[in-house]
This record gives sequence, structure tokens and C-alpha cells, in this order.
Amino acid sequence: MTQILLLKETIKTFIGRYEVYLKPLGKFLLALIALLMINSSTGYMTKIDTFSIVLIVALMCSFMPVNFIIVCAAGFILLHCYALSMECALVVLVLFMILALLYFRFAPKDTLIVLLMPMLFAMKLPYIMPICVGLLLTPASAISIACGTVVYYVLHYITENAEAISALEAESMSGRFRYIVDGLLDNKTMVVIAATFIITVIVVHVIRRLPIDHCWTIAIVLGAIVQIVVALLGNLMLDASVSILGVVLGSVVGALAGMLVEFLAFHVDYTRTETVQFEDDEYYYYVKAVPKVVVSQTDKTVKKINAQKKKKKRK
Repeated sequence: MTQILLLKETIKTFIGRYEVYLKPLGKFLLALIALLMINSSTGYMTKIDTFSIVLIVALMCSFMPVNFIIVCAAGFILLHCYALSMECALVVLVLFMILALLYFRFAPKDTLIVLLMPMLFAMKLPYIMPICVGLLLTPASAISIACGTVVYYVLHYITENAEAISALEAESMSGRFRYIVDGLLDNKTMVVIAATFIITVIVVHVIRRLPIDHCWTIAIVLGAIVQIVVALLGNLMLDASVSILGVVLGSVVGALAGMLVEFLAFHVDYTRTETVQFEDDEYYYYVKAVPKVVVSQTDKTVKKINAQKKKKKRK
């Protein structure tokens, strides 16, 4: 355990020392992966479905604010949708505008959540995010998780029904709009998963804020259980097509990820808890202090004895 704590402190020191270089590199990699995944899942516009274009845009994102990555990703999605169908692009544009209003109103700093959610869905690991977000952020971040979830299911619907959408060219414009909108609104699985994630974030956040011992561990375990129960109930009530086995396995992996987050962000020693009482002219204060588990790195100094002996002999 001591070696792990030393490794943790070493990583923190390294990040703090080279943060000015690591931030642009992280934004570049995030934008590169996000755009490549969008092109691989859609790829209807061949002009932007090239690595050189993605590389140039990712390099631009590395020097811009993080929210610029969301703008570029949304632009790529809209261009691919326009290449597939103009009606599809308009519907997705309106949906993105609604999501942007919610995102910038409640959680404008949760860029990573919005970007990582579709990626985690693609990797079959979306259930990690609600538990981790509930531990680290506020309930408002549930809006960002819901936005990322909606974006994934929109892309999934478009890729699954691309041939049907393309075949509707003979239909009227209103018929094509109705087909696309109905398909998105009737996605019960999206509703169940989004509601499950929102409830999980709120439950985990509320529990980890309680003034009790091991509150983070309790929040992780109960969050995983709530995630499974809510998904199961929603699946039964709405007759959705949620994979219960996937929810169970994903929640277990999410609980393990939450344990890792707890170790990195909230590793404390409850055996050395202290309760302090003091007062001023207006209040009495009762403070519960739980110390963090910290291992300080020892600085090693090398003393050259032979060199000192040679100097004495010369004198």
C-alpha cells in the first residue's frame, strides 16, 4: 500500500510540474479520438472522413478552450447527417440546440462528461460515469450525462436506420421529418438509461455528503444497486430493450471505478478521526476531522566520501 501511495504522489507531482504541456496534449488526444469515432460510426460525408482533416481539427482544439471540442464534434455529426439527409440534419440541429441550452445553463464546465459518455457507450462501459460523477461533482452534472446519453442514442439511431432514411427521398419532406422525429422520440431505451443515470448521480452525491464514516464506500455500493434497480424497473414499466445483464456487469465495473476514484481523491484514515469543539461570541462549533492518508516522498542525498578524501590528501 505504501508503494501505491508513493506512486500516487509521484503522479500528482508530475502532473503539477508539466501541466502546461499535458493540458494541450490531453485536449488533442480527446478531440482526435472523438472525431475518429464519429467518422467511423457515420462517415456519410467523405470529404471530412479523412485522417488529415481530423488531425488538423484536433490540433486546433489543443489550443482552444475545451468546449470548442464539443462544437467541432457537433459540426462533424451535422455534416455527416446532412450528407445522409437534409431533414435528418435539421432534426439533429434542433436537438443539439436544446441540449446546448441545458448544458450551458446548468453544467458548462462538464465538457469531458459530454464527450466521454458516447465513447463509453461505444466501449460498453457507460455505467462507470454516473457513480464517478456523483462522487466528484454536483447533481447538476447529471444534465451533462443525460446530454451525452442522448447524443449517443441519436448517433446509434441514425446509423441503424441510415438505409431507411436514404430510401425516403421519394416521400414528402413532412413524411421524412415525421419518420426521424418519431424514431427518436419512441426510443424508450434512451429514456430509461438517461433517467437511471440521473437518479444514480443524485443518490451517490447525497450519500457521499453525509457526515458518516465510510460515506464514499456506502455511496458507491448503493449507487451501483440503485442503478441496477432503476434500470430494471424502467425496463419493465416502459417495455424497453435494456440489457439487464449489461446493466449488472456495468454497475459492478462502475463500482470498481468508484473505488479507484475514492482511493485517488478521498483516501482517509477513519481510525484517527478527531472531534473538536470550540466557540466564539455567537456560536458553538463541533468539528469532525478525518485525516488523509499521505505518504511523503523522501529526498535522497548522495554524499561522495571518496571525493572528500582526495581533496584532503591534496592539501
